[in-house]
Amino acid sequence: MNERIRAREVRVIGPEGEQLGIMTPQDATKKAREQNLDLVEISATAVPPVCRIMDFGKYLYEQEKKERAAKKNQKQIVLKEVKFSVNVDEHDYVTKRNHVFRFLAEGDKVKASLRFRGREMAHQNLGRKVLERLVNEVGDKGIVEFRPRMEGNTVHVILAPPKQVPGGGGKKADKPQQAAPAGGSAAKKPEKPQPQAAPAGESHTGS
Repeated sequence: MNERIRAREVRVIGPEGEQLGIMTPQDATKKAREQNLDLVEISATAVPPVCRIMDFGKYLYEQEKKERAAKKNQKQIVLKEVKFSVNVDEHDYVTKRNHVFRFLAEGDKVKASLRFRGREMAHQNLGRKVLERLVNEVGDKGIVEFRPRMEGNTVHVILAPPKQVPGGGGKKADKPQQAAPAGGSAAKKPEKPQPQAAPAGESHTGS
């Protein structure tokens, strides 16, 4: 920037985007100083390098402003945990399952876990059945990142939000319907020609 530019000559762009031609960095810096602006190298690999006259402080501020706005609009995915038990009753199970549905719909990942206590370790298959049922009921509401797996005395499964189709709003595209022919009515199958009756009084003789 400014006096730090070491190229022999540079192509200069004015503050409004106008082309000012090729000149030495010293002359370009002088032009920038006359407008209380800076000479900033924007393409060092070009031949000759390209520089622009701008308010560098304002440029940095605008860039920082854009980055803050991008971070603000970016969805932070959170891992929510929902805990089940081996002997969970139906009402409690449905309540927890609905929590899982809601977290996935909000765009968060879910860790559904089940901890075995004492003698429950002898019935690990019951715990796995609870989580397998949950996975089946989640269906297309989520994606299974990790199937139920054991860690110590806890079995858990990781679920993620479904991937959205760009511009599709998460809905699957309908199958295209065949267009009706001109006239607005559907085409009918051609009817088989019916044999015409012979006129009265005529008889057919075999040859």
